[in-house]
Amino acid sequence: IRATTSVLLWTCIVQLTAVGETWGPRVLKGWPSCFSHQDPSFSVIEDKAPSVTTRVLPPKRIYKNNGYLMVSCNGGLNQMRAAICDMVTIARYLNVTLIVPELDKTSFWADPSEFQDIFDVDHFITSLRDEVRILKELPPRLKRRVEMGMVYSMPPISWSDISYYRNQILPLIQKHKVIHLNRTDTRLANNGQPLDVQKLRCRVNFSALRFTSQIEDLGKRVIKLLRQNGPFIVLHLRYEMDMLAFSGCTQGCNNEEVEELTRMRYAYPWWKEKIINSDLKRKDGFCPLTPEETALILRALDIDNSYQIYIAAGEIYGANRRMASLAASYPRLVRKETLLEPSDLGFFQNHSSQMAALDYLVSLESDIFIPTYDGNMAKVVEGHRRFLGYKQTILLDRSLLVDLIDQYSSGSLSWNEFSNAVKESHASRKGQPTQRLVIPDRPKEEDYFYANPEECLQPSYGRLGST
Repeated sequence: IRATTSVLLWTCIVQLTAVGETWGPRVLKGWPSCFSHQDPSFSVIEDKAPSVTTRVLPPKRIYKNNGYLMVSCNGGLNQMRAAICDMVTIARYLNVTLIVPELDKTSFWADPSEFQDIFDVDHFITSLRDEVRILKELPPRLKRRVEMGMVYSMPPISWSDISYYRNQILPLIQKHKVIHLNRTDTRLANNGQPLDVQKLRCRVNFSALRFTSQIEDLGKRVIKLLRQNGPFIVLHLRYEMDMLAFSGCTQGCNNEEVEELTRMRYAYPWWKEKIINSDLKRKDGFCPLTPEETALILRALDIDNSYQIYIAAGEIYGANRRMASLAASYPRLVRKETLLEPSDLGFFQNHSSQMAALDYLVSLESDIFIPTYDGNMAKVVEGHRRFLGYKQTILLDRSLLVDLIDQYSSGSLSWNEFSNAVKESHASRKGQPTQRLVIPDRPKEEDYFYANPEECLQPSYGRLGST
């Protein structure tokens, strides 16, 4: 038996060395391949396996820890994404330890996902270790205090600069050892921040916040399926029931639908605006374009009807009835639900943020990205596409467009006049390099940092043009 075993082992070693590798490393690294190199699935698994040993981690930043910062994000995926970037930056400049952010589970979408269900939490922690210390949970003694309700909790003031956190929040952290910020959206100003602050916000957004491998892999599958069939446009058609109820926009809805949307608006006490004039709001450009209006605009822009149109959205209100004109003009409408099998998306059902993450990945890779409303996803994707090389993003001027649509519908404009007006008015609204609009003391009306993080963009493009 010993003799036979020795012959088999010697034969295996000879086969390994025959491929040109040196003796020692090949024996140590390749011995198991004597038994598995003919298995075609082995190389696929090997290719996908991350090389943990070769990953170079940034050195830890050494600093005196001033305390611990807990944060609870609010809103949808992209609202929370921007908030996480802000909170990491704030923790860094206060020299405090950040606890992995808690995601919103009580919003309209009621998504129970934790941070690690959406983002690669280990990558998030390790990739930022040269800037800030991040822990998955508080040390045991402080954790017990928090569980007993002994924690100082507060919402920071919106659109504050970094000095507010240094002068107002840091003393509270030093006093209480741990502080909980319970609302984190739009809490750091767009403009007037040190360059290092702005660049760290970008580093978190574009590098540290990586989706889980499960989401990334499925996103790559969707993109591959789309690419196999030619160019594709992502249309962020923000025409879901919650959007319409919240905004009070009812263009094209029947009486029953208007009543349903109104009841929903009154059912949520934190939606403060209740009595809304839909027509006036639409004329002011504060309503998402309807599917019918969107079809007209795409045709006016001469978007090729042979292109695939990927609908990045939840369930469209009014379903097939409202999508009929868009489908007639652009028959190659697709969604993740039509590209994938139900079993592929089974894990993501009832997890709206994870579904939104898939749409986010596809939106980044599209030939053109067109949002019909300037919500958080539209803004964050716009900024990310700028970072990727100013990929074309058509930013629709809704107040102008609805006026042109009404003129065309009434016969005041011919089709050629309408189409030319749409194209001319949007020639400079395709995501080109531009400066952020700054309006002192009116931060809600100025350009959002994450839609145009110009401090982080290529030097040859930065600060060109004007708004």
